[in-house]
Amino acid sequence: MTGHKTSLPFGDGPGDGPGDATTARATISADAIVTSWNEGARRLLGHLPSEVVGQRAAALLAEEVSPADVRAVAALPRWSGTLTLRHRDGRPVRVRLLAHRGEPAADGPGDWLLVSPLPDLEAGEAGEVGETGAVEEEAEDAALLALASQQAPCPVAVYDRMLRLRRINDQMAEVIGLPENEIRGLRLSEIGGVLESEELERHMVEVLRTGERRDVETFRRVGAESRAHAWSARLAPLKAPDGEVRGICLAAHDITEQYLARQRLLLLSESSVRIGTTLDVTRTAQELADVGVPGLADFVSVDLLARLGQDEGVEGVEAFAEPPPGPLTSPVVLRRVARQSVLPGAPEAVIKLGEVGTYPEFSPQATSLAVGRPSIHRVTDPVFRLWTAKSPALADMLRTYGLHSMMSVPIRARGITLGVATFSRHTRPDPFTHDDVLLAEEITTRAAVCLDNARRFTRERDTALALQRSLLPQTLPRPTALDVAFRYQPAGPYAGVGGDWFDVIPLSGARVALVVGDVVGHGIQASATMGRLRTAVRTLADVDLPPDELLTHLDDLVIHLSAEGAVSAPSGDVAPSEDMSPAGDVGATCLYAVYDPVARRCTLARAGHPPPVLVAPDGTVSPVQVPAGPPLGVGGLPFEAVEFEMPKDTVLALYTDGLIGGRGRDLDEGLTALTGALAGLSPSLGAGPSPEAGPSLEAGCDSVLRTLLPEQGAPDDVALLLARTRGLDASRVATWDVPDDPALVAQARRDVTDQLMAWGLEEAVFTTELVVSELVTNAMRHATAPIQLRLIYDHTLICEVSDGSNTAPHLRRARVFDEGGRGLLLVAQLSLRWGSRHSATGKTIWAEQALPSSGS
Repeated sequence: MTGHKTSLPFGDGPGDGPGDATTARATISADAIVTSWNEGARRLLGHLPSEVVGQRAAALLAEEVSPADVRAVAALPRWSGTLTLRHRDGRPVRVRLLAHRGEPAADGPGDWLLVSPLPDLEAGEAGEVGETGAVEEEAEDAALLALASQQAPCPVAVYDRMLRLRRINDQMAEVIGLPENEIRGLRLSEIGGVLESEELERHMVEVLRTGERRDVETFRRVGAESRAHAWSARLAPLKAPDGEVRGICLAAHDITEQYLARQRLLLLSESSVRIGTTLDVTRTAQELADVGVPGLADFVSVDLLARLGQDEGVEGVEAFAEPPPGPLTSPVVLRRVARQSVLPGAPEAVIKLGEVGTYPEFSPQATSLAVGRPSIHRVTDPVFRLWTAKSPALADMLRTYGLHSMMSVPIRARGITLGVATFSRHTRPDPFTHDDVLLAEEITTRAAVCLDNARRFTRERDTALALQRSLLPQTLPRPTALDVAFRYQPAGPYAGVGGDWFDVIPLSGARVALVVGDVVGHGIQASATMGRLRTAVRTLADVDLPPDELLTHLDDLVIHLSAEGAVSAPSGDVAPSEDMSPAGDVGATCLYAVYDPVARRCTLARAGHPPPVLVAPDGTVSPVQVPAGPPLGVGGLPFEAVEFEMPKDTVLALYTDGLIGGRGRDLDEGLTALTGALAGLSPSLGAGPSPEAGPSLEAGCDSVLRTLLPEQGAPDDVALLLARTRGLDASRVATWDVPDDPALVAQARRDVTDQLMAWGLEEAVFTTELVVSELVTNAMRHATAPIQLRLIYDHTLICEVSDGSNTAPHLRRARVFDEGGRGLLLVAQLSLRWGSRHSATGKTIWAEQALPSSGS
């Protein structure tokens, strides 16, 4: 193999270099001893290395140098100047020297390196340059300057004071795309014809005005190339010896790679801020699409696996199930959840938002999902011919908008495949590159983590909501004594499900218990705790405990649950869910009220819960003054109950703190707003179900929520329970004091019979006589006076016998030959339900019977 070889003046053998032939070089130690002497130094001064090395450097001087100057130079890292040295033949030689201090040695300062350029010595090594040599050197300098101006490694252009182009080198001609002779004399804005050129020209005017150079970055395309280039242009003034600016030199440097790298970093930084602002799957997918346009692509679509959604439509995608395990099989079914385009309305989309699309196995999307890594395709690839043959809509889109490059990136997080993001270009002519793939993969990976977090949150929230709904009452009983209405509204979609609950519990004697509670925390743990507390309240209510005693028992239960949770808490290496209260940290508030329609009085107690609000029949609205009590789970502190009258058409509002808190207001402000919203429930306003009743409770619930809650949803769960008293007509209650004499049991039966006949309940006489006989007889045998018999005609027939004893009755099964012990068993068989409750003066045993079908 042969080629052109240039002859080098300094030789081309091993160890040859330009230094020995063109530069005189010597080294001097810190104590001024010559330590090396090259061939160039010999040619300059004539001394052989053997004559100089090891001698003092001062012997080479042909002029006196003061000690002060020597010390000053010794303190510098570098020195340059002119010295007169002595030639070997004794004559002085004026020499330009550049001296560098070497790296410090272990035992002291480093050596000095002295260098000096050699003149042309071919005419005889006398250190002089002849006239002919000087002329030749000037000619060579001019030739080198001309070559440099044309072949400089960066584009260069020269403009005069009128900003007219005078000279450009070959590189600038290539950038502009025109030769110098066709554009000489034109201004930059006339040559470029684009906004970037006009901007550069404005900077050139400032350089002419100020005489100071400027650095400007611009972005434009090179000639007919498709790829745009970024340039760093240095504008330097060209000044005459008198300082006048005679023109401008423009030197451009291609910084495309640095510019694109900077843009990629900016896009990555932007993606970390813009993607994942919420825990909404669809919103997060849209944020991914928004970030990709126009920084990376002209059109971006985000498709998630259709099997992840439970319902049709975009909203159904938010109800995520667990992704299917194992590799994906073709064809792949994906649902379009987000898209973005540089064109308004994203007309490039073949699949609409919310629709499901089937991608064949050779499609870019299916390919990237199958291999688990991004793929780039041009529309000229064979796969597009196969794909467009199966999808005329896709073929029409490609023809209409000129899409030429497509990149598919799998959306994967924590080893789970969620879907695919597709990036396409049609207005930008350059195809996707390897760097674009890395950028898209990084952005999609970040979005995938956010999507998976949203999916997990949505799944846990849906689970907690389903659990909560199953634990809350689906319908409320409709007692004769009360009209009730309720609303339960979960917290906003990103606040987490809370543990609020409510209940209406029928009690003996036509009484009704109203309950509202709130468990501390959010998530499944709070919902599960809420269910346990609601069950406990119902169990304790069946025992007919007074409100303050019931809360005391409930407080003990919460303390037990906290201790139980602390023992079973997971180890430190298991991270609890973000939406769950820490194990062992169980707390709650509760309000328990009991309304007696016969006495038309209400007894209630609360455990750290907001006070109820009472709407009197005359329209007066005020919170009930009842001691707050400690929250459940504190332990050791008493609860106090209050009793007050509730006449007919009184409305009692029970609620959780989510109704009156939030939106930047404290609980007192919220309570004031609630009392104002409840004023519309006064019977004086009419418009109720009956002339004497106020507006309906259902409308009242809607009005309260509409007034107090923000449109975007409450920050906490809200439970609202409204109850309007009806009272029980006195004609439907009959009471007798029964003397403690077994002979008078028959009289009690006759009194009951007469009352039932008056109520038109003839069919209930026989059963009721048996129940009354057993209950009154038991009271006389096993209890103490006073004994009272009461019949209540409600939606059931209630028979009550009260006595002065606190001994609880026990149901037992009598043996064959026992003479007694069958009374309560008989009562239980004849009644729908029976039980007992205690009071401060004794106890009451009650039994409920179904009304005869013919009863009025």
